[in-house]
Amino acid sequence: MTPPNRSSFLMLSLLVLIGFPLRSLAEEGVVVEGAGYTLHDAESIKGHDEQQLEKDPVCDSSRKPRILRVDPDEAKPGQTITLKGENFGTRDCFRGVAFSAAGPTKIDYKFVNDTILEVTVPDIQPGMSFIDVVAGGGNARSKAFLVQPK
Repeated sequence: MTPPNRSSFLMLSLLVLIGFPLRSLAEEGVVVEGAGYTLHDAESIKGHDEQQLEKDPVCDSSRKPRILRVDPDEAKPGQTITLKGENFGTRDCFRGVAFSAAGPTKIDYKFVNDTILEVTVPDIQPGMSFIDVVAGGGNARSKAFLVQPK
């Protein structure tokens, strides 16, 4: 048996293309003009609201936050600690605080300013944990923090 040559392969390809209607590509969803939002059952953006644009915060993503100090460096669950650092951003751009040992637990905190946060230690097992802050410029992690027994 001889392998098919190149010309027979091209002839077969041409027959397939001739028998295949080109408009079916668009009907199948391959190329559909303007299908962006409707393709995913999401409402299209219809213009913009000038008043909303004026109120929206402008977060500076180039200012990476840093935690410089945790005071005190050990505490019991329920006690308030102070995070001192830089580039925490504005209240509107600040995203939150997390303890590595607390998993997805919501952490209570008070945004004081761009350099100070007051944080309530969550009810977690005693031991070492890291404290993370998430701001408009990214994430920062503290040195190890000791959660004391209640």
